[in-house]
Amino acid sequence: MTTLMLLRHGRTSANSEGILAGDSPVGLDEVGEAQARAAGARLAGVRLDAVVSSPLQRCRQTLAIAMPGATFNVENGLTECGYGEWAGRKLSDLANEPLWSTIQHHPAAVTFPGGEAMSAMSARAVAAVRRWNDHVGSAGIWLACTHGDIIKAIVADALSMHLDQFQRIHVAPGSITVIRYTPERPFLLRLSDDNAPLALGATSTSSDAPVGGGAV
Repeated sequence: MTTLMLLRHGRTSANSEGILAGDSPVGLDEVGEAQARAAGARLAGVRLDAVVSSPLQRCRQTLAIAMPGATFNVENGLTECGYGEWAGRKLSDLANEPLWSTIQHHPAAVTFPGGEAMSAMSARAVAAVRRWNDHVGSAGIWLACTHGDIIKAIVADALSMHLDQFQRIHVAPGSITVIRYTPERPFLLRLSDDNAPLALGATSTSSDAPVGGGAV
């Protein structure tokens, strides 16, 4: 039974400012650094057979804070979705684009202008998980630090959800999601677990999921 721990990078200034970072080299803000330290405290003592990271700065920085001195491998299959011309723009502006509604309701049909198809993002992320599962073996435990939409796609695959349903999943910055892969089926053991107090009061009346995963 291979166990995968998915760590979403800590909050960045792009997250807090409502900007779709994409592949921009943005680092963690003070909140994100604290989230990385908290994740590291929770991971202390966990035996890991491999640690991998998206190549982007915010993920590598999260691991450096959470697991100082640890050796990790860069996995390009777990990099952020290629948002193309949308990268670097405010989410509030992007919400007025005609494509926004399709992203919310039919993401499997979306290809970002000058960028990647969400179906291709999902396929390469899931393929990367399969490769690393094989690498660490059936008794292995490994951790991947990656991005909100990537984690949502991996969780959707584990739950046999169509990609069009993945916007129903939320993954908080600095949170840990755990999936155990058995010969018959995966089991979702934890989802977006950041050990924070429950905040059940609604902060927004919108049904839209933020592209890129959002700041909370």
